[in-house]
Amino acid sequence: MSHRLLQRLLPALFLIAAGAFHIGAEAQLGPKTTGASSGSSTVTTPHVQAELLAHAPEGVAPGKPLWLGLSITHQPEWHTYWMNSGDSGLPTQLEWQVPAGIEAGDIAWPVPRKIPIGNLANYGYEGTVLLPVPMAVSDAFAPGPLARTATFHLRASWLVCRKECIPEEGDFTLQLPIRSTTALSAGAFDAAQQAHPQPLPAPATGAPASSARVDGGAIALTVAGLPAALRGKALEFFPETTGVIETAADWTQAWQGDVWTARVPLSPQRSASPTPMPVVLAHAGQGWRAELPLTGGWPPLAAMASVSPALEAALRANAAQGGGAPAAPTVTAAPLGTLLAALAGALLGGLILNLMPCVFPVLAIKVVGFAQHANHRRAHRIGGLAYTAGVVLSFMALGALMLALRAAGEAVGWGFQLQSPGVVALLAALFTVIGLNLAGVFEFGRFLPSSVASLQARHPAVDAFLTGVLAVAVASPCTAPFMGASLGLTATLPAAQALAVFGALGLGLALPYLAASWVPAVARALPRPGAWMDTLRRFMAFPMFATVVWLVWVLGQQSGIDGAAALLALLVTLSMAVWALTLAGRTRWAIAPISIALLAYLTTAWAPKVLEIAPSPAVAAAAATAGGWRPWQPGLPEELVAKGQPVFVDYTAAWCVTCQYNKKTTLAHEDVLKDFAAKNVALLRADWTRRDPAITAALAQLGRSGVPVYVLQAPGRPPVVLSEILGVQEVRAAIAGL
Repeated sequence: MSHRLLQRLLPALFLIAAGAFHIGAEAQLGPKTTGASSGSSTVTTPHVQAELLAHAPEGVAPGKPLWLGLSITHQPEWHTYWMNSGDSGLPTQLEWQVPAGIEAGDIAWPVPRKIPIGNLANYGYEGTVLLPVPMAVSDAFAPGPLARTATFHLRASWLVCRKECIPEEGDFTLQLPIRSTTALSAGAFDAAQQAHPQPLPAPATGAPASSARVDGGAIALTVAGLPAALRGKALEFFPETTGVIETAADWTQAWQGDVWTARVPLSPQRSASPTPMPVVLAHAGQGWRAELPLTGGWPPLAAMASVSPALEAALRANAAQGGGAPAAPTVTAAPLGTLLAALAGALLGGLILNLMPCVFPVLAIKVVGFAQHANHRRAHRIGGLAYTAGVVLSFMALGALMLALRAAGEAVGWGFQLQSPGVVALLAALFTVIGLNLAGVFEFGRFLPSSVASLQARHPAVDAFLTGVLAVAVASPCTAPFMGASLGLTATLPAAQALAVFGALGLGLALPYLAASWVPAVARALPRPGAWMDTLRRFMAFPMFATVVWLVWVLGQQSGIDGAAALLALLVTLSMAVWALTLAGRTRWAIAPISIALLAYLTTAWAPKVLEIAPSPAVAAAAATAGGWRPWQPGLPEELVAKGQPVFVDYTAAWCVTCQYNKKTTLAHEDVLKDFAAKNVALLRADWTRRDPAITAALAQLGRSGVPVYVLQAPGRPPVVLSEILGVQEVRAAIAGL
C-alpha cells in the first residue's frame, strides 16, 4: 500500500530533487566576497565596509601634508587586527601604487583593544577604525602643467573575525585634486592622530629610566616619563612584537611614585627576542609608546619544531594558492592496481551505505513493496535493474557536477549540495510530505488526476528508476566515512576513471536490492503481506520526521536561528495545506484556498531568510569552542606545530551524521580528552557545514574530498590521518605515539 502511494509521488519528487541539485550548483557558482569595481574607493563585504580616505588640506605638493588611510567599519561583534594580532589573526596589509615622487609610509596604528576569545586574546579593532598612512611628497613629484588630479591605488587585505575568521581583500582607487584642498575627512584623521601612541620623552638626567628585565617566567617592566595625570590609574599594555608574552594570561601592574611597573608572563613558546622591546601603554583611548632597553638579556628561544616534508609541501602548495580556492590538481591516469583498489573501496562503501540512517527509510519502503508482490519475478527483475540504473546514473551525474565545478575553479567537495540552504530546505519539505503520507494524513490518489495516478502502474520501470534517484539524494552526504580515500582520488583522475569510481559507489548502494530482485529465495523469505505492512508504513513516518528535524538543524548552522525558525513555520504551513486538501465538500473549498494562499505568501516573504547565509552561525561557533576546541583557521595547525605543540584537527559538518556521532562519542570520551590534555594537544575543529574554500583546500591536501576527516599532527612527524569511523582505542593509540 505505502509502496504504491509513494510511487505515485516519485515523479513529482524527482522534479523537486532536480531543482534542488540545480540550486546547489548555482549556489556554488554564486558571488563571493562583494568588492569594489575598478575606480571605486569603497569595498563592502558581509562583515565590513572599507573606504579609502584622504586628507590633503593644502593640495598635493612637495612639503605639504598628505595623508591617506583605510577606514574600516565592522559589523557588530566582528573585528580586524593591530600590528601585533595577539594569539591569532593577521594584521591588515596595505600595498600602494602612488604617483612618481610620492612615497607611502607605514601605518600609523591607532591604539587597539584587547579582545578575549575563549582562552586566547587578540589585539584589534571593532566599530570604525581609520588606519592612516603618511605620504611624503618630494620635489620629484612633477605631474605636468595640465594635470589636475593625482591617482592613488591601494590593494588591501584584512582578516575579519568574530568566532570564525574570514580573509577578505579589496582594490581601491582615489583621485585627489592637486591644487585644491581635500579635507572632508579631517575629523577622522585628527581622531586617528589622537589615537596613535605618542612617543615618551627621554628621561631627564638623574631621573628613573625605563627598562625591561626577564624575571623567571615573566618580564618585569619599568616605564618612566608618563604624564602625571596617569599616576595611580590602571593602564592597558600592548607589546608591538608578536610571540613574546602570554597574551591571555593575568598580569600585574603598580605605580611606584611616578614610575609605572608591571610583571607580564612570558610565552612558553616565545618566538622573538626584541632589543629594545617596543611597547604601547594606553588609557581611555590615548597611547604612549616606549622602546624599553633589556637588562640581562633574553633566555634562549623555545626549540623550533621541524616541519615534516609532507607538511612543508602542503604549506608551499597553500602559499602558492594564495589562501584561496585550491589549485587544480594534476590529472594523471591511475595505474590499474590503484584504480581497482579505488573501485573496490567505492563498491564496499556503497554496500555499507545501505545501513546508514539517512538511507534506511527509502529502503524500508521498497521492502514493503517487495513483500506485496513477492511472486512477480519479472517485475522484480525489471524494477531491480531500473533502480540500479537510477542509483548509478545519479551518483555519476552528481560526481560529474562536482568535477565540473572544480574544473571551473570552484572549491567544492563531496556533499557540496548540502552546503546550500536551498537544497536543505527542499529536502526538508520533501521528507515532510512523505512523512505525512506514510502517517496516513493523505493519499496521493485523491489529489492527482487518474492519468497521473496511474503512471506507476503504466511505467513501473520509470518509478523504480526515480526511487533510485531519491535514494541517492538522501544517501550522498553519508558516503565519505566509507570511501574517503577513493573520493579524494577522483580529483586527480581523468574524467572517465573518476566517473567509474562514482559508478562503483552507486552499484554498491544498489547491489542488495538488485541481488534480491534476481534471487527468488530472498523474495520468498520476506513475511507474507498483512496488517503489519500498514503498521510498518505508519512507523516509517517517524524516521522521515526525524530526518526533517536533522535537516532543520543543519539549516540552522547555515542560516542562523531565524532561518531555521522560518523553515519550521513554512513546513507547518505546508502540512496545513496538505491536510486542508484532504477535507471534503464545502469545508475543503473554504479552508484549502486560504491554506494554499498563506503558504504561497509565507514562501515568498520568508524564503530569503531561509536561503540567507548567516555571517557566523552562533550554534556552530559555540560548538567549535566547547570542551577546549578552537575554530580551525588556515595555517593555524602549522603555526602551532612549528611552536612545538601537537594538533588534532576534526574536519566536520552539521549535515554529516557520522561526524556528529563521532563528536558525541569518541571525541567526547573522558579517556580521550584526558590523553589530549596530558600531551598538550591543541584541538581544532574545521566546520564545513557551509562552503569554505580554505577547508576544501586543506582536505584536498590530505587526499580527501569529504568529511569526516581526523588528522593528528606533531612536530617532526608527518600528519596521521585516522579512520572515518573513529574508535576510542585508535585515537588513544595515536596520542600515545606522540
